[in-house]
Amino acid sequence: MDEIAERAGISKPVLYQHFPSKLELYLALLDESVDALIDTVRSALGSTDDNKQRVAATFGAYFDFVAGPGGAFRLVFESDLSNEPAVRAQLDRAMEQCAEMISQVIKEDTSIPDDAAHLLSVGLVGTAQVSARYWLGTDRRIPQDAAEQLMARLAWRGISGWPLSS
Repeated sequence: MDEIAERAGISKPVLYQHFPSKLELYLALLDESVDALIDTVRSALGSTDDNKQRVAATFGAYFDFVAGPGGAFRLVFESDLSNEPAVRAQLDRAMEQCAEMISQVIKEDTSIPDDAAHLLSVGLVGTAQVSARYWLGTDRRIPQDAAEQLMARLAWRGISGWPLSS
């Protein structure tokens, strides 16, 4: 807390006026990071009506999020406090809202039942998250745009197998 207060240019008592505990501070930062991820995915999904480009944009959103400055992705994807109920709720919110947005697109464009569309969307979210984190852990040996395209191509070849409904 001393280091955080110093970096923020405030005293430790002022920091504790806003955040009564380290957990409260952590939750505030986590909430901000979860919202950023959800907004990034929402923007990617809304960036085009072309589903192949949507898949690429969504993988790009995850890669951009993990490559972003400050390491905010670690709060969302690598939390040491994931067993803390309030933290778990935020982490679940990130996964659930991103999956639900993707599921809506799948349901709108195909005749897949709701539960199946949701399962597919969770799989796509997991693939995007894990592959982006893995890529970052390899010190970006593959350029980001090439890594995004590689994973988007894999996902597109799978998800495009379902015919569009009329």
